[in-house]
Amino acid sequence: MRAFWAGLIVAVIAPLIGSFLVVRKLSLIADTLSHVALTGVAIGLLVGVNPLFATIICTITTAYIIEELRSNERISSESVLAMILPGGLAMALILISIANGFNTSLMAYLFGSITAVTQQDVWIIFGLGIGIVTIFLIFYREFMYTSFDEESARTSGIPVKIINHIFMILIALTVSVAMKVVGALLIGALMVIPVISAMQIVKGFKKSIFVSVIIAFISVVTGLIVSYYANLPAGATIVMTSISLFALISLLKKV
Repeated sequence: MRAFWAGLIVAVIAPLIGSFLVVRKLSLIADTLSHVALTGVAIGLLVGVNPLFATIICTITTAYIIEELRSNERISSESVLAMILPGGLAMALILISIANGFNTSLMAYLFGSITAVTQQDVWIIFGLGIGIVTIFLIFYREFMYTSFDEESARTSGIPVKIINHIFMILIALTVSVAMKVVGALLIGALMVIPVISAMQIVKGFKKSIFVSVIIAFISVVTGLIVSYYANLPAGATIVMTSISLFALISLLKKV
């Protein structure tokens, strides 16, 4: 039940942020930060603190660095992500090696685990989820404007750089929150696949966000139930459910 409630929170916030990632054509950022999240988990396990707190610090710091580098016109966004992604994974592997290899806790963060979700995790995820949704609603107009036309947003007086940094922080928090349920290596898929599936069904940005949340809900609930009774990795089952829904929607659309 703890994983169920945590999963429902993730099902709301992941497609909310993912919708803007797809529009901005920056879906790879979620995967990049998820690899950096492994570094946070390794640090937490190594020094004996809650890995979630260490992950939040690592992902937010990296998100700030990515946005600063991305704003440099001489460095493309793809190049920045291509540099940070393997760097985060490499650092995680080094720290894991220092900590004498993989253990049960780390595997739970890598691929998600129902039994690994504690009551403290649920409250932390709930609090961060409320914060993410609140900030999303407050800055929705600015996020939308900068996502579709950054130059016009800058001309109209919107502080684009600040808005982009806020958005990057939301991505970092979403990755950190969803890590325990879906797994660090799979959270990017849950942020993107439901959004792409929704865009196959409806027209209009707001409608696609609403439908993507519904699809994510179905994916999380179905994935958790199947993984529990079939003794499968929770994150992998959730992602495969979302991919199956995408395939079904695409097939029905063609028919």
